[in-house]
Amino acid sequence: MRILLQIFKNLSRTERWIFIAACLIFTTSSIFMAVDLLYRDTNLVPIAGGEYIEGLINQPTFINPVLAGSNGSDRDLIELVFSNLLDLAENYKVDEPRNSTELSLRGENNRTWNIRLKENILWDDGQPITSDDVIFTITTIQDSDSRSPLFSMWQEVKSERVSEREIKLILPETYAFFEATLKELKIIPKHIFGSVPAANFRLSDFNLEPIGSGPFKFLSFRKERSGFISEYQLIRNEYYFGQKPYLEKIVFKFYQDEEELIKAFNSGAINGFGGLNQKNLGKININHQTFEIRMPRYYAIFFNSYSQDVLKDKNVRLALNYATDRKKIIEKVFDNRALPVEGPLVAGMKGYAAEIYPKENFSPEKASQILEAGGWQSNPEGIREKNFDKQVKRLEFDLTVPEIPFLVETANLIKEDWLKIGVKLNLIVHSPQQINDEIIKTRNYQMLIFGNIFGNGDSPDLYSFWHSSERFYPGLNLALYENKTADTLIQSIRKTLNDSKRQTDLSSLQSIIIQDYPAVFLFSPHYLYVSKNWLKGFDERFIPSSSGRFQSIEKWYIKTARVFK
Repeated sequence: MRILLQIFKNLSRTERWIFIAACLIFTTSSIFMAVDLLYRDTNLVPIAGGEYIEGLINQPTFINPVLAGSNGSDRDLIELVFSNLLDLAENYKVDEPRNSTELSLRGENNRTWNIRLKENILWDDGQPITSDDVIFTITTIQDSDSRSPLFSMWQEVKSERVSEREIKLILPETYAFFEATLKELKIIPKHIFGSVPAANFRLSDFNLEPIGSGPFKFLSFRKERSGFISEYQLIRNEYYFGQKPYLEKIVFKFYQDEEELIKAFNSGAINGFGGLNQKNLGKININHQTFEIRMPRYYAIFFNSYSQDVLKDKNVRLALNYATDRKKIIEKVFDNRALPVEGPLVAGMKGYAAEIYPKENFSPEKASQILEAGGWQSNPEGIREKNFDKQVKRLEFDLTVPEIPFLVETANLIKEDWLKIGVKLNLIVHSPQQINDEIIKTRNYQMLIFGNIFGNGDSPDLYSFWHSSERFYPGLNLALYENKTADTLIQSIRKTLNDSKRQTDLSSLQSIIIQDYPAVFLFSPHYLYVSKNWLKGFDERFIPSSSGRFQSIEKWYIKTARVFK
């Protein structure tokens, strides 16, 4: 070093500057070469750590899969805190009859599922998960005192303990979609709730401070003096049996409405939220990413021919279908962030028979021709009418609409279109609560614009929506649809285990419903999720429900590091 300093001192002023410049160039080029080498020989990979904050609107009440109903916040938190039975299972099999003699003795409808749990799986408090927990969950659902929303799905299923890790479930009859039901069954811990009477479940503190088996566990929540829960925190569950999530913590903050959510996102108080109304996308004024996700749901106008006998005329229903411009509705109401729907299943669902669905059937000209051929003539007001045994009947209907902006806007567009063919619509707008509690229960409507959401994800079980036995409450057959052939097909589809035969029946069933025109099928809106640009790993394209956005939560990440290839 002394020699180098001596040499440097002996240099002229000009030579010193040249030496310094050469050193700087050498150092800079070395850095660039090192950086280039680093980028060429390494990959950027996610690493554990970081906190993600999501905004929600609904208040959490029962973070308990046995009690939770349609409350979105409850279902979101349950998705993160609890695991479903098939995730907990090492394997499962269906006990098939071995021969025709056994089949005749046991009966075609006797179905037995044998499920074996993974070894050494634990609740997030360190206690073991066993078959006793599974049986306890099912028997609690079956207990009417628990008032579980899942009661009707499980009331006739028998559960038997085979061993600490094995359970036998016996169905009253063959059900081809039972696997989807098992995916929806999230298990609760017997060691927490076993000593609590089913009638008192709703009083337990564990409904807000749950013990679960999912990728995240409860940490804390903040409640204001008014009772409003403003924040709820989850941390990574280190006992989780599956792939551990990268995120260390997820915080949920709760707001009164979407306007508050958007303000919180714009201000940086939250990092993301879901279910955004398409109309409000323009209100987000910071850098963000928007995910458009498809779901197994659709909206339709359901006809009640018991309330308005003119709707018994199939040609009238056909004309109303031709007069409905789905493309315009999707463009104006959803800014093209929705799919047109023309039948009882949505594109992307299992069993969807694309070849039988009409691609475009909007034609007010055809609608007018059909009505005129049926004897419906325009009166001086421009409304079509017809004589029935000296009684004049008009094509004028009451359309009941939930007070939801996109449904009201849709109804107004349809009202305009139908008036062009001489059909008058009177919009009757009620709160969603009143629609559910009063109007649907009594079927007190001539027409109803409403949504069907498939409870078992993309399972194409159409029983609840289209079987004639479900025409009246608590059934969900809102069109009060009756067709003996359709009923037979629905029953066959539920019992047929042969995939090819089931798909053939499903195609026939969809064709029959489409050709009967029991409703005007409208659209399936995309689920919109908005987040900061730095959130990675969110790659959902089709989710069974809004809480399904968390189905791959273990892949979400914020932090990264470089590792050599």
